[in-house]
Amino acid sequence: MILGYVRVSKEEQDVRNQRHEILEYGNSHGLHIDEFIEVEMSSRRDTKARRIDEILNRLHAGDVLVVSELSRTGRSVIEIISILNSLVKEHVRFVAIEEGFDIRADHDIKTKVMITIFSLLAELERDLISERTKRALSAKKAQGVRLGRPQGSLGRSKLDPKVPEILDLLQDKASNAFIARGCVFRGRHL
Repeated sequence: MILGYVRVSKEEQDVRNQRHEILEYGNSHGLHIDEFIEVEMSSRRDTKARRIDEILNRLHAGDVLVVSELSRTGRSVIEIISILNSLVKEHVRFVAIEEGFDIRADHDIKTKVMITIFSLLAELERDLISERTKRALSAKKAQGVRLGRPQGSLGRSKLDPKVPEILDLLQDKASNAFIARGCVFRGRHL
């Protein structure tokens, strides 16, 4: 199966341009596009909403995924690498027309080099994100902003709805062990 994936993120963008580019590429490279998956939504949405999960489940060894450009596939280098690794693992060929990427399922040397470079870029992106986060937190701290949970704050607990019941049991002199063993947590009552 040869699948064309088209995604636009804004209403004023048009899927026809990407579709046309994929069809032209297919014609000039002897690939007949069997089906298109077209999505109109931001790359900020998860892979399920963008139908990437569906594509990864449908494509198998020997199949081909064609996109007009790499950015249509994912929102970050890390996400794109993850998708590419899934395709390579399943021996699915991946073509990104604009960038001239043709990652073949047979793991030729070019594919190995490209995957290695992408992996290094993904690692670099993770490091840059971490460094920016550390700098931002340092700057906030230098401005006197207290970081983390406020002192003395316990936050929300999954037991909050059970507090009245727990207090009743404690007032009736039930042991902590009895309460913890499950009369409250399993929905049982005295």
